[in-house]
Amino acid sequence: MSDAREELSRRIAGEITLSDDPGATLRKWRTDFDVSQTELADQLGVSSSVVSDYESGRRESPGIGVVRRTVDGLLDIDEQRGGGRLRQYARVLSAGFESDIVHDLREYATTVPLETFYEAMGATEIVRGDQDHVNGHTVINSIEAITRLSSEEFYRLYGQSTNRALVFTKVTRGESPLVALRVVSPTPNAVVLHGIEDGDLWDHAADLARVDGFSLATSTRDLDDCLADLQSL
Repeated sequence: MSDAREELSRRIAGEITLSDDPGATLRKWRTDFDVSQTELADQLGVSSSVVSDYESGRRESPGIGVVRRTVDGLLDIDEQRGGGRLRQYARVLSAGFESDIVHDLREYATTVPLETFYEAMGATEIVRGDQDHVNGHTVINSIEAITRLSSEEFYRLYGQSTNRALVFTKVTRGESPLVALRVVSPTPNAVVLHGIEDGDLWDHAADLARVDGFSLATSTRDLDDCLADLQSL
């Protein structure tokens, strides 16, 4: 886990330092860790107005020393909470993916009913497939995955078990991820298209799901809330 922490620390610090808007990037990472300005300020031993000033650009862009302390503060808070974000990043790293492609990749200790998974995702089922359970999930940025992954890398999204749910985020109609799945064998037990209402779904989406035998659902629930509830599975 220490290797994953160091890798994540370098990634966050580098992104903030090289950003055209370091304050906005700092704010992005703070909110990604679900840490308030007050919590981060308390961890760093400064007033919350200092954090606010850096994020808004009212203060001069933070130097590398401030960035490093801030990143360590975020990671320390996460570890104090049980290390959920760090474990999530470590799983993605161990699977050989960048975190901007794979948000989470998890295997379950026991089989989880599909309805339980849907509840965590706030998902609405469109088609019921051949299986009523999942043994894990992978949450994927659909645009990055489709444009950057080879077919072999796409298959690795299944992790240790193909009896899982694949969640595609940043979906507009669902056509691209569902067509991409046609070239990967075997198919998952379930696919959730995140960021889209069922009324906006691609016309042929349900037909493809029925042909390939997987369950298909949509969700518009906040992604961070979904990821937090998926951790309990």
